[in-house]
Amino acid sequence: MSSILYDEIPSLDLNDFTQGTPEEKAKFVEDLGAAYNNIGFVAIKNHGLSDDLTKTLYQQVEAFFSLPESIKQQYEIPELFGQRGYIGKGKEHAKGRKTGDLKEFYHVGQEVTDGDPIKQEYPDNIWPEELSQFKATSLEVYKKLENAGKTMLKAIALYLGLDEFYFEDKVKNGNSILRPIHYFPIENPEEIPEDAVRAAEHGDINLITLLMGASADGLQVLRRDGKWIPITALPEQVVVNVGDMLARLTNDKLKSTIHRVVNPPRELMKTSRYSIPFFMHPRSDMDLTCLESCVDTEHPKKYENMSAGEFLHERLTEIGLKK
Repeated sequence: MSSILYDEIPSLDLNDFTQGTPEEKAKFVEDLGAAYNNIGFVAIKNHGLSDDLTKTLYQQVEAFFSLPESIKQQYEIPELFGQRGYIGKGKEHAKGRKTGDLKEFYHVGQEVTDGDPIKQEYPDNIWPEELSQFKATSLEVYKKLENAGKTMLKAIALYLGLDEFYFEDKVKNGNSILRPIHYFPIENPEEIPEDAVRAAEHGDINLITLLMGASADGLQVLRRDGKWIPITALPEQVVVNVGDMLARLTNDKLKSTIHRVVNPPRELMKTSRYSIPFFMHPRSDMDLTCLESCVDTEHPKKYENMSAGEFLHERLTEIGLKK
C-alpha cells in the first residue's frame, strides 16, 4: 500500500457499501482501507443519524453542562471509575501526562435488554432528572451510532480479508460508550497550568470512534510526516477513526492516529466547545492477539496477546480514571 499524505481526511458515502453495486461496495472497502492505512480517519455520510436527532442531543447536552456544579456532581459516582454518569473538570489526562484536560463529560453505556449475562459486567446508566429528553435521545443516538459502527466494521473486516461478519459477535452488547463532552470556558486563561489543553494528544482506546459534528474548530490529527492537520467534517458527516484495539488486532496495519483538541485563540477561551464521540468497544473477552494475516517478516508482531478487557483496564489506569 503506497503512502499518501492527506491534507484533509477522506470523505466516503456509507450508502456505497450498504446499497451500492458490488463494484461500489468493493471501492468503498478499498478507499476505507487506504485511508486507515495512512491517516486512520475518514468522514462518512449516510450514517443513519438525522440532523434533528443530532440537534436535540446537543441541546440536551448543553442544558446539562449549564446546570450548577452542585447538581452535576450528584451524577458523579467515584466508585464507578467514570464508567457511567458525570466526570468532573480535569479528572482525565492523556496517557503519559499529569495535567488534566480542560473538559468535563458524561458517560452513557450499553443497555443490555436481551438477557445476555454480560449485563453483570456493566453498571446501570445514570440519568439526570432535570432533563426529560436526555435519556431517550442519548439511547436513540447510541443505537444509531452503534449500527453505523457495525457497518463500518463489516467493511473493515472485508478489507482485512476476514468474513464480513467477523466482528459481529465480538461487538454484540459491547462495552461501547457515548461521551458528550463540554470543553468549558476559561475566564482567566493566565490562571490555568501552562501546558493545559482541551484534550492533549492521544490515541483512542477502542476499536473505532464515531464522532458527531463538533460545535467548534480545534480537532487536529497528526500526519505521519509530523504535521498536524485540522479535522473538518460537513454537518451531515460523522468522523470515524481507528482506535488502539483495532491497531493492536491488525499489528498497526490500520493506524490509530494521534489526535488532539487544541485551545482556541485567547479571546475565544471564554467560549464553550461541545463534542459527542461514540467509542465503540467490543465485549471484554474479545481476543486482541494480532491477526496472523497482519504479521510477516517485514511486519513482525508488535504486541503481546491480551483481551479487550485487560487492555481497557490498563489504559483507564494510565489516563487517571482508575486508580
